[in-house]
Amino acid sequence: MPRDAAARALGADRVAEAITAEAARRGVAVQVIRTGSRGMVWLEPLVEVDVGGVRHGFGPMVPDAVAQVFDGGPLALGPVEALPWMAGQTRVTFARVGVVDPLSLEDYRAQGGLVGLTRALAMAPADVVAEVTASGLRGRGGAGFPTGIKWQTVAGAPGARKYIVCNADEGDSGTFADRMLMEGDPFSLIEGMAIAGIAVGATKGYVYLRSEYPDAIAMMQAAVRVARGAGVLGASVLGTGPAFDIDIRVGAGAYVCGEETSLLNSLEGKRGVVRAKPPLPALEGLFGKPTVVNNVLTLGTVPMILADGGAAYAAHGVGRSKGTMPLQIAGNVARGGLYEVPFGITLGQVIDIAGGTATGRPVKAVQVGGPLGAYFPPSLFDTPLTYEDFAAAGGLIGHGGIVVFDDSADMARQARFAFEFCAIESCGKCTPCRIGAVRGVETIDRLIAGDVAAAPLVRDLCATMKAGSLCALGGFTPYPVLSALDHFPDDFLPLREAAE
Repeated sequence: MPRDAAARALGADRVAEAITAEAARRGVAVQVIRTGSRGMVWLEPLVEVDVGGVRHGFGPMVPDAVAQVFDGGPLALGPVEALPWMAGQTRVTFARVGVVDPLSLEDYRAQGGLVGLTRALAMAPADVVAEVTASGLRGRGGAGFPTGIKWQTVAGAPGARKYIVCNADEGDSGTFADRMLMEGDPFSLIEGMAIAGIAVGATKGYVYLRSEYPDAIAMMQAAVRVARGAGVLGASVLGTGPAFDIDIRVGAGAYVCGEETSLLNSLEGKRGVVRAKPPLPALEGLFGKPTVVNNVLTLGTVPMILADGGAAYAAHGVGRSKGTMPLQIAGNVARGGLYEVPFGITLGQVIDIAGGTATGRPVKAVQVGGPLGAYFPPSLFDTPLTYEDFAAAGGLIGHGGIVVFDDSADMARQARFAFEFCAIESCGKCTPCRIGAVRGVETIDRLIAGDVAAAPLVRDLCATMKAGSLCALGGFTPYPVLSALDHFPDDFLPLREAAE
């Protein structure tokens, strides 16, 4: 029975209480274990019953229907692993989510946990970095920078003190994988951070969470206490390694603090504004010391890489986009949730997995990469989800958030929203972002109102923001704006009239 935030929002706590009450009424002994979510949000609350070592699902469950858990009935789904949504996945990062009790270190070990950390402790730090490099793992937070190269830079940087910082400030619309991993398998993140510490010579780590994630905050705090008590963290990792410990820090929810240098400023107790680069955080990061900044999915994947070997992870995916990507499917879809597959799946396949739109209307656009991702029309639905293919098509994968829109969506309004979002969330450090986004709202309003002369001004403004902004907030805002202009000109009245 999940205690994931999404499942709880859909009534999981009430269902768990009803199951306990029904078992007492029947005189049946049951053990209710609260796990993470399998990611099939449309089936939450999902109850799983262990029958001879095979988990059978019931859902979406409501308190009044819990008798079906004991008797079977219309909500019985059969073996969970055999459901099409689960059977079609390649779960690496999320292999344990929904399977283990998130705070049971015994469950974690039984499912392969700490194997990677144990192996890393027996290796030279440089060999740990080499294994991660060989895996081809790239940052899952959005930039897609090779993780091994970042670690190698920090490992080689001079400094008696180094840090591992986990960017858990998941602020993109339509994304929830970080939260799901922290709530469903927090020890994977802890283990990954400890391995990173061993690899680069860091003895301290920080997880920077957003205040909007109270369940994840509580879970990570509890998991760190369990890990510390078991000797996974502390003065000697697993009793044989160097020191490494983790603190959980909570930000106030500023979107810009998802950018690594703003996050570092916030961690230091300063205002969350972007730092100019260079110097890179890998050389002068937290408190001016060499710092690894990776996101939750990146660090949470590292234990599997060390346990199975870099080559095994690199065998997934295509080209330079190695491994798997946890896709977060949301928006106007019949079946939304988390779906982990190797890189290379197409947008059209994602729509099929989602079961089309919830409204039953045709799909008009798919946005990938959060609120600053490009809008892809049906003509581009054969684009493979790889960093290279998306860049060639004028888009970005980002954190893997996928939002679907049906044919009632007004793409001119969506383009306006991108400018408006940037204007609200800008830290104000650089002029192209601070002023450009405000001027963008005004200019696109002119275009929507019928001023065709505003169209080239919007494009010029986008070029300035893309080339001149200090960070991706201003630099990526042009992606949704330009893709809406290029692919959906009929939604902009002046452009349609000019074409006619």
